[in-house]
Amino acid sequence: MTSSMTTPTTSHDHILILDFGSQVTQLIARRVRESGVYCEIWPFNTATAEKIKDYNPRGLILSGGPCSVTAPDSPRAPEGVFEMGLPILGICYGQQTMCEQMGGKVEGSDHKEFGRAYVEITKPCALFDGVWGTGKKEMVWMSHGDRVTKLPEGFEIVGISEGAPCAAVANENKKMYGVQFHPEVVHTPHGAALIKNFTHKICGCSGDWTMNAFRQEAIEKIKKQVGDKRVICGLSGGVDSSVTAVLIHEAIGDQLTCIYVDTGMMRAGESEQVVSLFKDHYNIKLIHEDASDLFLGKLAGVTDPEQKRKIIGGLFIEVFEDCAKRIGGAEFLAQGTLYPDVIESVSFIGGPSVTIKSHHNVGGLPERMNMGLVEPMRELFKDEVRALGRELGMNEDFIRRHPFPGPGLAIRIPGEITAEKLEILRNADKVYIEEIKNAGLYDVIWQAFAVLLPVKTVGVMGDDRTYDHVCALRAVTSTDGMTADYYHYDHEFLGRVANRIINEVRGINRVVYDITSKPPGTIEWE
Repeated sequence: MTSSMTTPTTSHDHILILDFGSQVTQLIARRVRESGVYCEIWPFNTATAEKIKDYNPRGLILSGGPCSVTAPDSPRAPEGVFEMGLPILGICYGQQTMCEQMGGKVEGSDHKEFGRAYVEITKPCALFDGVWGTGKKEMVWMSHGDRVTKLPEGFEIVGISEGAPCAAVANENKKMYGVQFHPEVVHTPHGAALIKNFTHKICGCSGDWTMNAFRQEAIEKIKKQVGDKRVICGLSGGVDSSVTAVLIHEAIGDQLTCIYVDTGMMRAGESEQVVSLFKDHYNIKLIHEDASDLFLGKLAGVTDPEQKRKIIGGLFIEVFEDCAKRIGGAEFLAQGTLYPDVIESVSFIGGPSVTIKSHHNVGGLPERMNMGLVEPMRELFKDEVRALGRELGMNEDFIRRHPFPGPGLAIRIPGEITAEKLEILRNADKVYIEEIKNAGLYDVIWQAFAVLLPVKTVGVMGDDRTYDHVCALRAVTSTDGMTADYYHYDHEFLGRVANRIINEVRGINRVVYDITSKPPGTIEWE
C-alpha cells in the first residue's frame, strides 16, 4: 500500500485495520483515532502474517465488505493471522470470515437486515464493559444477508438480533470478538464506545496519539528528510495545502517557497486572502502567479467537463513548472496528500475503479520535475488536518472553510466559461455564503456553493422583461464527501437568499435549490 507498509510510522501504540472493501472502512479508522490511537488501513490481499508481525500492532480490526463468505474465492484474512495471539475485532464480513476460517459456519439468510436493528445483550464481555448491560436491547446499524450459524471452538454468543443469532460473539481467552452490526457508523449510538473498549481495554492502547504529538514528530521527520535543501509547495488556497505549507515552514523556515497559481477561477477575494495570509501573517516566501488570461484563453469554447479538467490540470503543471524554474535549486516538492488519497490509490480487489470524474491535483508534477516528495499529512484524515491547523495556530475561519475543487469555479459553470459568467457566479456565491454564515449554518453544512446554469429564463423586474441566467444553490451534509445528503433548509432561508441574489447580482433572474443526494448525484455538478 505504501512504502512504509511493514514499518510502523509512529512510536505510539497502533491498531491495524484489514479492509475487505466496505464503503465505511475509513469510518473505523476515524473512530479508532478519535480515541487517541493511531491506526492504518491495509487491503486484506496485501497483508501477510509476516508483514503484520513486522508492523507490530496492538490489535487487528477486520472490516466489512460487499462479498459473501459463502461464495467461491471470496476474500479471506491472511493465513496464520488468527494464530498470532493478537486481539481481533471482526465487523460484519470481518466477523463472518473470522468464524468461517476458525472452524465455524456462515450461511445465507432469508431474514436479511439492512438499516436500524436491535441487539439483545445475552452475556457480558470485555467489548461491552461499561457500555451495554446484559438483558438490554441496544440500537445498531445492520447491513447483511449472510449470518454466522455455527461458532468456532472457544467462542460464545453475547448478543442476538432478529436476523442474526450470532449478532455479537466473543472468545475472551483469545481476546477475539465479532459483531454483525457496524459500530463505526453514527447510526450505532454507542459504537464509538465499543471500539474504544477494544482499543483501550482489550488491546491495552494508551491513547497518547494527539495532534500535538503528531506535529512535533512531523517537524522532526521533515527536518530529517529535507536537511538543508529547498522545498517548493503548490498552494491552492484550500485547507490541505495551506496546513501543509505552515507545518513545513515551521520545520525548515525560509527553505520553503510557496507557489500560488491564480487560474482566474477562484472565489471572491480568495487570491487576496491567500497572499495576505502567507506573505503578511506567516512571512512565508510566496510567488503569486496571475495566469487567469492564459487559463480563460485555453478554455474558450470548451464545454465538456472532462476536457475542462484536463486543460486546467495540464496548464497548472506548465505554469507551476515555469515558476519553479525561475526559483531554481529546489529538490523537494511538497503536497497536501491525505490518508484517503493513499487508501484509495490501492483497490482491495487489485483492479481499476470507474472514473466518475478526474481529480485535479499536482499529481503529474513529481514525475516531470524529478523531485523528492514531502507529504507530511499523508497519514491524516480531513478532520485531523483541521485539528492540526488549530494546533499550528491558524485562523479558525480559514481552517473551517468548506472544500473547494482544484478546477475552481470552472466546474460550477456547466457549458462554456467566460469572464462575465465567472464574475456573476462569484457574486452569487458570495451572497449565498454570507447568508449561510449569518444564519449560523456554515459549520453544520459540509459544503455549499452556487452553480451558474447554461440556460436563461424570462423574468420581470419592475416593468421590464428580463432574460437572464438561472442560479442553482447546493448544500450538503457529509462526514467525508463519499456520501452526502442535501441540507434541509427552511423555505424562509431559501427565499431570503434567492431574493438577495436576484436583487444584488446582475445577470441572474431565477434561483433553484438542488435536493439530490450522493449517490445518485455527485456533490459538484461537473
